[in-house]
Amino acid sequence: MLVTYLEASRDLCETDSILFGAALAVCRIIGAKVSTAGRATGHSSAIPAWRRRIEERIAKARALIGRLICFRSGNNRPRIVRTVRMAFAGTNVSLSQPDITQKLTERIDDLKQRIAAWGKRIRRYTERSTRFNQNRLFQSDQKRLYESLERPMVSGTGPAPNQADTVAFWRGLWSEPVNHSEGPWTEVVASQCAGITPMDPVIITPDDVAEAVLGPRTGKVRGLTECITTG
Repeated sequence: MLVTYLEASRDLCETDSILFGAALAVCRIIGAKVSTAGRATGHSSAIPAWRRRIEERIAKARALIGRLICFRSGNNRPRIVRTVRMAFAGTNVSLSQPDITQKLTERIDDLKQRIAAWGKRIRRYTERSTRFNQNRLFQSDQKRLYESLERPMVSGTGPAPNQADTVAFWRGLWSEPVNHSEGPWTEVVASQCAGITPMDPVIITPDDVAEAVLGPRTGKVRGLTECITTG
């Protein structure tokens, strides 16, 4: 197998990966302990152990969902069947019972809910960690914080869209007549709002904007609402 993979190798990096994978497989077969710390990325050490455990659970759950879906679709290979039996171990579910399809669907939904819960836990930690780091950076170096919050402008690098296709797409959405069926609640809302006096239009001139933005404090920028109300 190693000869076959090496003959198909296209560059030095791929050859290195093939040789490393073969050496690692041999070490696992003979039971030798191998340290892969030298090949790890610099970011792996910064990931907490509990997060790595959760990500491993998510990966295993997704793999199990894939095999359950394969079995539900009619794939009866021995490895798939063995995995499905392990998924229902400790329960009274038999693979030959009539409602096995429903049981498979319930098990898949349960795994999806667990994956969603684990993902929310990781997101909560990430958001809390981000807020903590931003607060600490605000106390030490506000300039760096504001620079980190600036989002780079995204410019399209691909080909420009065809004008005729763009016009045809939006014309199909906005030019076709549509008959909306309004519910009775719209008439109730219209009758309740009939006696409301419309607000006078707000006209903002360039002089108003110039007067509102003059004289801000150092390091402060007035927001849109503050500029309008001040002007």
